[in-house]
Order: sequence, then structure tokens, then C-alpha cells
Amino acid sequence: MSKHMKVTKRVQIALGFAVAGILLGACGSSSESTESTDAAIVSDCPAADIVDAATTEAKVNLIALPDTWANYKGILQSFRDKYAAIENPVANPDGSSADELTAVETLAGQPDMPDAVDISPAFAQEFDTKGLWEPYQPCLWDEIPASLKDADGKWVAAYYGLMAIGANTTVVTEVPTSFAELADPKYKGLVSLNGDPRESGAAFAAVMAAAIANGGSFDDILPGIQYFADLKKSGNLSASDVTAASVISGETPLVLDWTYNYPGLAPTLAENGVTFEIKVPTDGVYGGFYAQGVVKASPHQNAAKLWISHLISDEGALGYIEGGAIPARFDALVASGKVTPEMMKNLPDPALIANITFPSAEQVAKAKEVLAAQWGPMVSGK
Repeated sequence: MSKHMKVTKRVQIALGFAVAGILLGACGSSSESTESTDAAIVSDCPAADIVDAATTEAKVNLIALPDTWANYKGILQSFRDKYAAIENPVANPDGSSADELTAVETLAGQPDMPDAVDISPAFAQEFDTKGLWEPYQPCLWDEIPASLKDADGKWVAAYYGLMAIGANTTVVTEVPTSFAELADPKYKGLVSLNGDPRESGAAFAAVMAAAIANGGSFDDILPGIQYFADLKKSGNLSASDVTAASVISGETPLVLDWTYNYPGLAPTLAENGVTFEIKVPTDGVYGGFYAQGVVKASPHQNAAKLWISHLISDEGALGYIEGGAIPARFDALVASGKVTPEMMKNLPDPALIANITFPSAEQVAKAKEVLAAQWGPMVSGK
């Protein structure tokens, strides 16, 4: 489900996609070019010097990547298959974006300092403010939309999804399709946020989506905070932590989370005889991404650059689709015929995908400030 959840590992389908060795265009700030007398300049990407240096480093320290989050189990394995000499251990796989920032700051200068992170936009902004990014433009940079990358290459958003209502239908037989319906008294004690929105990107997005559903906007998150304050007052908002076990048992049968977190949970639910449905709220459609980038002054800079390029590559992008996430290069992959109808079954309605917009860094920063000031007194009491 989310980076807070501990979900039973599932068996992933091996990917059989290959990436061409020579790619046209800009690939990375350190790429090497060769020139032909009868052809345009082409680039090897990732650059050979980066690959060689990364192989010497032999490791990339990753953090907060659960196996079932957007199919990171499969993506991590495909990286190992491509770069067998480079280890890619994941520390604190169920950690939050806040945990990632804490690890980067507290482990600075140590061998186990994170080399790359996967964080919400709010924390990507905080990384920027604190000067924690090492800019790098990965391979296929030009195929990443401007809204899904920092112009200076500090971070890229390799994938995104939509906020959705997930329902254990063995407990909840009438699945709500909107934030308005979640307020119905029949859902008393059944609705859960996936974490604290001041720390969890998924929970932050749920509050933003609720704001949109209640007259707010990217510039006004307060109606979303008020919505959850009212939901708590009515007794509908559960205080229980969301885990696979709590979803299966019915303790948290209605969960607000990203669309791409539910496919990873499906095998575990099926094994336990639980049926499940997901609905994108009709009154609060909100799309959100997670930002990935190289951490400044981390111990394995070149291996981190390979990892970021891998996430953007066909193996990484198609791996995200397998996990129900929309890769940054989605339009380019569709145009080249690499996304099959079968793959599309894992994704939200194409009409919803086509209309997704994202808040700016300034809007996210403002919303985070309001949330930090108001969530405690209005909702959590702390």
C-alpha cells in the first residue's frame, strides 16, 4: 500500500523488455559523444565513465522502497539483472518521505548514507531548500514532461498516480465513490488515511484531493483539513495505522491511497479470501508524483546516477506500469507502441490520465505550511 505499510511479498512477473544501446539526443550531463561523417551525433547513455565508476563503487544505498509500492520489487530486480556488480540494498523500506530526509541528514558522510531518494513533492522542495540535491539529467531526459522534472535536473518524477478510495468489499458492500459519500454515517470508524499528512506524501495528497472536493484548490488546502476535522468529529475517520493485516481483517476497510499501491496488495488479499475495489473520487480527482534524485555528497554518486536513469529507462517505466503506476515517459512509450492493452489494465482510465495536472512547487510549499500549522489543532490534537 504505502511506504508505511508492511505487505507480504508477491511473486513478480519477469520483464522481457530490452533497451537499445544507442539513444538519440540528450542523455545526461556527463554523457560522452562520438561523431560520424555520415550520421548525426549520438550518445552512449548512461555514459561509459559513469558506468565504469559505478561498477567500481559496487553499491547504491536506497531507502523507503517497499516491494509492493509501484512494483519496486520488480524494478529493483531488473536493476540487479542489468548491473550485477552493483548492490542496491533498501533501508527502512516502509519509511516515509520524512524518514528519508532524516536519514540523509543524520547519516551524512557515513558509508550507509542514502545515495538516492524517492520523496513527495513537498519534501523534494525541502531537499532543494537545504541544498541536498546533486543535479543529474538522466537518459531520455527530453521525453520527461516539464511538469515532471526540475529544470536544472535536481530531481525527476519517474512515476505518478491518482488518489483513490480502496475498499475491502467483504466488509464494505457499498463502495463509496466520492469524498462526500465517505462522510455518510454508515462508514463510521471505517475511513483511514495512510499516514500523517505532515510526513506521508500519500496522506498529504488525500488532504489535497479532499480540498478540491470541498471548494478548495492547489492554492487552498484548508477545506481539505476541515473535511478531515469533520470526518474525525463524526467518528468516520479511524485512528488505526494502515497495514495489510488491518485491511484484511476489516479494521481499516476503507483506505485513501495511491492507485498504484493497490495492485501490490491484490495477491495478499486474494490469498486471504478478501475482495477489493478501488474508486477514484468523482469529486476530488488529484494526481501526484514522487520525486527521485541523487543526494549531494553521498558515497556512491555514479551508482545513484545509474539508478535514476534505470527508473526512466524502458525497464523501469514498464515496471512501474506493471505495478499500476504511470511512468513519466508514458506518452512516449504509448507512441512507440510499447504499452499493450494488457498493460493498460493496471492503470486508471486513460481519460483521467490525460487530464491530470500537478501543483507547482510554490503551491505545494504553501500547502505544506498551512498543513503544518493547522493539522494538529484541527485534526490530530498534536
